[in-house]
Amino acid sequence: MTLLRKARLALAALTLAALPLLAAQPRLVFGSDCTFPPMEMVDAHKQLVGFDIDLIHAVARAAGFEAVVKNTAWDGIFAGLAAGDYDAVLSSVTITPERARTLDFSSPYLEAGQVLIVPQGLNGLTTLGQFGGKKVGAQIGTTGALEVGKHRDITLKAYDEAGLAVEDLYVGRIDAVVLDSPTARNYVLRNERYKSRLKIVGTPFTDEHYGIAVKKGNQKALDLINRGLDAIRKDGTLARLVHKWLD
Repeated sequence: MTLLRKARLALAALTLAALPLLAAQPRLVFGSDCTFPPMEMVDAHKQLVGFDIDLIHAVARAAGFEAVVKNTAWDGIFAGLAAGDYDAVLSSVTITPERARTLDFSSPYLEAGQVLIVPQGLNGLTTLGQFGGKKVGAQIGTTGALEVGKHRDITLKAYDEAGLAVEDLYVGRIDAVVLDSPTARNYVLRNERYKSRLKIVGTPFTDEHYGIAVKKGNQKALDLINRGLDAIRKDGTLARLVHKWLD
């Protein structure tokens, strides 16, 4: 056997030996309702972008897994998780005791709260409780919708997407919108269509924390996600993402 043939065989053996290592990297699929800027959205090039999208790819790099994000409508997102359509839900999900009964959550990665968006010309109403007899919009199945539902004298108008609620407020079909503070600021402060006609009033009236949800008992996925979250907190990546998308 020639030296060249020996070298080729040795190289082939090394390549074959490395294949299991390359294939061993876990792959996690994340369901995300990408209609919630600046957290998760679809850009002009049909790419998924936003704070959560950057976050999960940074988490994946830090923890050594491949992250794939699947755009999924909010109203069926947890059913899809239960059915195994993806491994986790990454969609500005507030950690609540009710959800924690059927889901496991990562460590919290962002603090938020519900706020009120109203027309610029509306004065004197700064709390949700003052909207008795009025129509208030919120995305269906969210903590915002739950807050509105606590007030029996307020008519809840539920929407599949938060942006549809903001648009209805803009054209005068409803009187206010309850929305997570990061997304509310995006619509009111950054969106050219809305910022001259809408405003945020009062202060956040809930104290919420976002987490990544997995099926109850999926400890393997949860450990990977938490390992990555811990790493990007420590190395400053999380703070940089907050500055990039939310400041």
